[in-house]
Amino acid sequence: MNNIRNFCIIAHIDHGKSTLADRMLELTGTVDKRQMENQVLDDMDLEKERGITIKSHAIQMLYRPSTPNSSLYTLNLIDTPGHVDFSYEVSRSIAACEGALLVVDATQGVQAQTISNLYMALEHDLEIIPVMNKCDMDSAMPDMVEDEIIDLLGCKREDILRCSAKTGEGVEAILDAIVERIPAPKGDPNAPLECLVFDSVFNSFRGIIAYFRVMNGTLHTGDRVRFFQTGKEYDADEIGVLKLDMKPTQEIAAGNVGYIISGIKASTEVKVGDTITHVSRPCTKAIDGFQEAKPMVFAGVYPIEAEDYENLRASLEKLQLNDAALTFQPESSMALGFGFRCGFLGLLHMEIVQERLDREFDMDVITTVPNVRYNVYTKDGKMKEVHNPAGMPDLTEIDRIEEPYIRASVITTGQFIGPIMTLCLDKRGELVKQEYISGNRMELLFDMPLGEIVIDFYDRLKSISKGYASFDWHTNGFRPSNLVKLDILLNGEQVDALSTLTHRDNAVDFGRRMCEKLKELLPRQQFDIAIQAAIGAKIIARETVKQVRKDVLAKCYGGDVSRKRKLLEKQKRGKKRMKQIGNVEVPQKAFLAVLKLD
Repeated sequence: MNNIRNFCIIAHIDHGKSTLADRMLELTGTVDKRQMENQVLDDMDLEKERGITIKSHAIQMLYRPSTPNSSLYTLNLIDTPGHVDFSYEVSRSIAACEGALLVVDATQGVQAQTISNLYMALEHDLEIIPVMNKCDMDSAMPDMVEDEIIDLLGCKREDILRCSAKTGEGVEAILDAIVERIPAPKGDPNAPLECLVFDSVFNSFRGIIAYFRVMNGTLHTGDRVRFFQTGKEYDADEIGVLKLDMKPTQEIAAGNVGYIISGIKASTEVKVGDTITHVSRPCTKAIDGFQEAKPMVFAGVYPIEAEDYENLRASLEKLQLNDAALTFQPESSMALGFGFRCGFLGLLHMEIVQERLDREFDMDVITTVPNVRYNVYTKDGKMKEVHNPAGMPDLTEIDRIEEPYIRASVITTGQFIGPIMTLCLDKRGELVKQEYISGNRMELLFDMPLGEIVIDFYDRLKSISKGYASFDWHTNGFRPSNLVKLDILLNGEQVDALSTLTHRDNAVDFGRRMCEKLKELLPRQQFDIAIQAAIGAKIIARETVKQVRKDVLAKCYGGDVSRKRKLLEKQKRGKKRMKQIGNVEVPQKAFLAVLKLD
């Protein structure tokens, strides 16, 4: 065990985590030249296309330091995502490690997510090794960025390692530092077996494959094991370590990371954070797993074809195995039929889930307007959690509504302070404090309603700051708020999938914009379509999609006006009758357009 090191790489988006992992795999000979490609651990097509890491990836390397008479070390690396929407992946990786490489871009300096991930690692008492990447670039500011890291960590200047993940310069020094500075894992190989499950994937041939870290004891092939939370027992048909592919072994001892295949078919039988133990000599209590992920954004996901409902349920269950932050429960809608109310960690997470459903499971889905969780207090003192505007109690019964607030941290240069403040204050934000971190860079802290940042905040922040502002947030309790339910009516019929909860001050403006957008998107019918936005019984905005009309007067040339009037009256009666039986189909584009209201 003294020769095992478990570590992860944490950093802000685009600071070079996956590229640094590539160079380590190359240097240790874990991946040969034939298999080598950029971001080799990002195995999803989606990750390669977008250039982001979505899933944490575990891999084992063997390394012999350059010092004389040194022995061979086993390094278990977990490469983590950088985006705030995937911070749950980062927290699980941190719980399975003893040390972390904190990577900072020498051209950009310390960013919001760098600070957030660092605090997460410090809470778990991880040994932090600061690494400054991209030192070979012309725009690098190594001395200035070193000062920022020293301010943040309070470390010595010589503790900071300089490297270039692109060229491989300085990577060997990082591997030596991992061996020297990160402590060996603790644990007793002879104690009763305790393994912490930190991830799982579904394989259509072999069932569910669980990835675990052994805290105590030793697991052998063929052992009878029990999953603590579900109480189910299985045979360990195959165990092994995670190289680029899975490599079977006969045993995995305390401190190491591996996988188990035991022919589990049902996705509900494996939970991330569960404990695996022996049936013959079980441990007394489960390991403290991970905190349940708290979804922040909720949206309805409906199959386009009603008969695909069960297929969608199976797809979501399989996806949940690989993405523990996704939650879902059944719901129905008048407009869209049966579907699921899904919980996501943010808008990017929602987009990725939708994309993965399409690519991995061939599911075409409609996603409704995203909204957040509200606490609604009724006049008889009861509290109800509302994830869906359709679940709101009647207005006369509501005493007050509380909405979730967040503490948002924005790090930017001085020149963008004005536009960023304007954006945050427009979104009902309150400035808590602003302070200079170093030189021209400032951190702004705001308290903001989560509902305001859900739709387009991040995109607008990036565009007004030309990509220089970094953004991170964490929840900060609930506060009472003056919210109203805004309904959209088409010909007097309510479309429940377009209902939203919004602040009373924004309701008229938002309702008007939605009506205008729907007017552009709805196809014209043989009758007038009235598009209305309403709060309760009060109509606050209206647009009309004009009917397509046949020219019934074409055959009248000259003659009495009463002949023309008779034909127009006859057409009018037909239109009225058609309006009573005609229904309006809302295209998929209309649901997506609400997300992109500018």
